[in-house]
Amino acid sequence: MARRMLVAGNWKMHGTAADLDAIGEIAMGAGDGCDVALCLPATLIERAARRHADFAIGGQDVHQADKGAHTGCISAAMLLDAGATLTIVGHSERRQAQGESDADVRGKAEAALAAGLDVILCVGESDAIREAGQAVSTVSAQLDASIPGSIGDPTDFSIAYEPIWAIGTGKIPSIDDIHEMHAALRGRLIAAYGEAGGAVRILYGGSVKASNAAEIFSVDDVDGALVGGASLKAADFLPIVEAARKS
Repeated sequence: MARRMLVAGNWKMHGTAADLDAIGEIAMGAGDGCDVALCLPATLIERAARRHADFAIGGQDVHQADKGAHTGCISAAMLLDAGATLTIVGHSERRQAQGESDADVRGKAEAALAAGLDVILCVGESDAIREAGQAVSTVSAQLDASIPGSIGDPTDFSIAYEPIWAIGTGKIPSIDDIHEMHAALRGRLIAAYGEAGGAVRILYGGSVKASNAAEIFSVDDVDGALVGGASLKAADFLPIVEAARKS
């Protein structure tokens, strides 16, 4: 099944008003042929979306409640109001540092999709789990427990596989390891959603850069990337976009 490639940048806790020009450089250079997005700190979403109305700007998290006594959190309606069109949920850094459970992630994904946001839902394993030979079974179980019970348009929903031990380290799994994991996740998505599960994009997210993007994108069931540090500068990010466009 042909799926349109998606390359999404996750700026994490980086970016102030001084970086709006860098966002503009990426937006202007993204071109056609694949989907491109930047998931920014909440403080930059409205300004970036206003400057670049035709470019996909997203959040890095969303709360599962519509409103209420949730100090420091942001709802799907707030993200939409700021101009966001998508959000990440379940990033490994939130699962680990903020103690988010699979149930939390599922609730966030369901709330975001119901509000009209596209969702990138992250799953992944630690080095210890991989070394124990339990990577595929662990990540498959995490996916099963985190994904919404149903989805509408499958193109609005993506999975990002994050080998946690590879994020920011420069290490990546072997091509065979990536293929094995993405194939397993595809199987779980089809089991959950039937034919629609074949249309959900599965992104790879672990130290993706210009030098390895083309090889990673050549793997079956790799439908793009969730990019961290390399998304902060157009000179680093746009070559990854170009590799996706050519894949």
